[in-house]
Amino acid sequence: WLPAAMVAPTPVSALLHAVAVVKVGVFTILKVSVYVFGLDLLSTLASATWLAWVAATTIILGSLVAFTKDNLKARLAYSTISQLSYIVLGALLANEWGIIGGGMHIAMHAFGKITLFFAAGAVLVAAHETDISRMHGLGRTMPITFGAFFVGSLSIIGVPPAGGAWSKWFLGMGTLEAGQIGLLVVLMVSSLLSLVYLLEVPVRAFFSAPPEDAHHGEGIHEAPWQAVVAMIITALATMGLFLYPGLFYDLMTLVVSL
Repeated sequence: WLPAAMVAPTPVSALLHAVAVVKVGVFTILKVSVYVFGLDLLSTLASATWLAWVAATTIILGSLVAFTKDNLKARLAYSTISQLSYIVLGALLANEWGIIGGGMHIAMHAFGKITLFFAAGAVLVAAHETDISRMHGLGRTMPITFGAFFVGSLSIIGVPPAGGAWSKWFLGMGTLEAGQIGLLVVLMVSSLLSLVYLLEVPVRAFFSAPPEDAHHGEGIHEAPWQAVVAMIITALATMGLFLYPGLFYDLMTLVVSL
């Protein structure tokens, strides 16, 4: 149902993908893993291992399907499916690093993805474009929008200076503690896939020549200031979470220590 929900207005899509609804399920999985089964019991269950591989498969498939989508919001929707599976995987690793990484990824993904959806909405409002293939050269007239998109992409990819680098680092440590090198490879491959299908957007916008259509980009400028300010705030928060991850890290260490 998640990709179908992208037809909603962009602020609603941002809320659905970043905070509401989609995070309820993965948050519940984390709680059940810690407080119902317990990590000691969960780590002994064979079902946890094969379910972790189901999550890993979803991570890769979500990224691959995202590649095929030219509509920007559709690409972000399938990216969300992939990223939510990171959180499920963290729970099923059944160790402290996995829970910490999965829990932190709820917040890190939220700030990164809401920035991406805000940017997508700004492009729709200002340039009336939804297809990535039509965004050549728009970065020259909308630098703030595509700059914010770049920052949000870094968090989803999981590299500095964005907060997503921390959650994916801890998830990687969780795979090593669980002795699941294959799952670590999945995380790395998924990050590479995310890099390609997300950074294609700002690369097209900043470095590709506009099409020969004489009217392409004519009269286009940044979206209204309210939209621009919202993007700047969430993009700065995304980078701030890299510099100051302590709040969410401390919360998750408290969770696993109870």
